[in-house]
Amino acid sequence: MKTTVLHVLAFLMAVQFSLVPLVATGTETESSTDITEPFGPPEQELMVEVEGGKVYVRLNGLSHSDAIPVIFVHGGPGGTHNGFAEMLGLASERMVIMYDQLDSGKSDQPNNPENWRVERFVESLDKIRLALKIERWNVVGHSWGSALALEYTAKYPQHTVSTVLGGTFISTPHWIMDANLLVKAAPKTIRETLKHCESNSPPNEDICDNAYTVLYSSYYQPKPPTEAALAYYENVGGKGFNPLIYNQMWGPSEFSSTGVLKHYDATHLLTEIDGSRTLFMIGQYDSARIDTVQDYIKLTSGAELAVVPGGAHGFYSDRPIITQAILKDWLTRKDSGFEINR
Repeated sequence: MKTTVLHVLAFLMAVQFSLVPLVATGTETESSTDITEPFGPPEQELMVEVEGGKVYVRLNGLSHSDAIPVIFVHGGPGGTHNGFAEMLGLASERMVIMYDQLDSGKSDQPNNPENWRVERFVESLDKIRLALKIERWNVVGHSWGSALALEYTAKYPQHTVSTVLGGTFISTPHWIMDANLLVKAAPKTIRETLKHCESNSPPNEDICDNAYTVLYSSYYQPKPPTEAALAYYENVGGKGFNPLIYNQMWGPSEFSSTGVLKHYDATHLLTEIDGSRTLFMIGQYDSARIDTVQDYIKLTSGAELAVVPGGAHGFYSDRPIITQAILKDWLTRKDSGFEINR
């Protein structure tokens, strides 16, 4: 459930920098104008107390107090908010909230297995809402973040204006089935490479990254990282992707689940949420296969589906312009009829 960007740029995100000082909750740095450029700096930063430690939160679009905010929930487990950094154009119309889950990125990393429970991650999300004094928001989850977005929406519908389940992971059995189908359809050389990548003596990381890329589709063309993207990953700070929580909660690779989530399945929650306020969003070559996502939609009456042309699982970085346009349209349409009350 990691994105291609996490595979390719893992070494960058693992580098530790501390260029942006963090301060206690309630006292942050703030600018008087919106930062709407991709990879722009935050207007405000804070550390929010949750069960197990403090999580890093960044805000943009603070001047738009008349619009309903949106929070982005990243994948992993063990990923960071970094993959959403090209979505900051949305801050020209509303507050955009990004955060690093506990044990990753710029958040505290106690690496305590007692914290690695789905319900704790869900409650952490609501702790952020309470800290920001937000009554209602839009929740955008990606990959593992989709599971958290779905769980949150089912538990807190009164605080959720709309939900985006991107690169949709909500069931390990379904994900593994789809992964096996992708591997089975891959060329023999790729299958052998992937098997080697999951061994105790994997080959060079670039070899494995290339194999994962081909696995999506022979037609998939990843977007090379721009200078701005590379600079952001180098300078964002924190400890980046945390392989420990990924391995313990998920497993050795996208195609093998041996951890806490190996039996996870939240598909039953799809019938409990408001489908008319639910968007499934995948890349054309996503490892979240469209056939499976169509089955999810059947359980979520009135839900919509957006397919990002040319994108794989990491479509936020693969195809950021069209992805942001889809989200902008969705959020604008779903704002209607809701008061801010924040």
